[in-house]
Amino acid sequence: MVRVALVGARLNRMSATLISAAAEASDLELFEGAARFWPRAFEPTEAAALFDELRRDVQWQQEEVLIFGQRRRVPRLVAWHGDTGASYVYSGTDHLPEPWTPALARIRDRVQVLSGARFNAVLLNLYRDGRDGMGWHADDEPELGPNPVIASVSLGATRRFCLRHRRRKDLKLDLPLPHGSLLCMSGETQHHWLHAVPKTRLPVGERVNLTFRLVALR
Repeated sequence: MVRVALVGARLNRMSATLISAAAEASDLELFEGAARFWPRAFEPTEAAALFDELRRDVQWQQEEVLIFGQRRRVPRLVAWHGDTGASYVYSGTDHLPEPWTPALARIRDRVQVLSGARFNAVLLNLYRDGRDGMGWHADDEPELGPNPVIASVSLGATRRFCLRHRRRKDLKLDLPLPHGSLLCMSGETQHHWLHAVPKTRLPVGERVNLTFRLVALR
């Protein structure tokens, strides 16, 4: 289980808002998995400023993936940032990291303090409306190690985050991820659970999602 780590000088620098957000964290009940959820890891005003900065400054791209011999556009915009050497293969493509921006560095600092984990890279997804989504998958690539910690920050419109167990089809969980929230998955979650952000016909605004990872450097 991921625990909140508030120690030393870092604790002294934390604001009352951050301490309050950490206190509101709750553990999700996952069979063969572990996850912790902070609904207000970032206060609304701060989260809005971060959303605007990322929407403006990140070089968003729409990528293509090869599916049954045909190249198809991914239904969202993406970006990959991180430390030098933190390259990452997903959707069959090797991605070299762009440098950390000031906003990304601030978000990473907050996420590391709350989760107690260390991260050297982040995958950003921009969901422009309900037609953008993410299919069922697990973050289980070899460069993430055997039991990766995946920390997911949501900014902007609330979207439904779905979890389902790989073997136990009766084990499912739907969790709305609101503006400024943090969800941290750890332990054996990526071995036993799949997750997705389904498309929706409901009117919904833009959402930026950041999933922080610790990638084996090349």
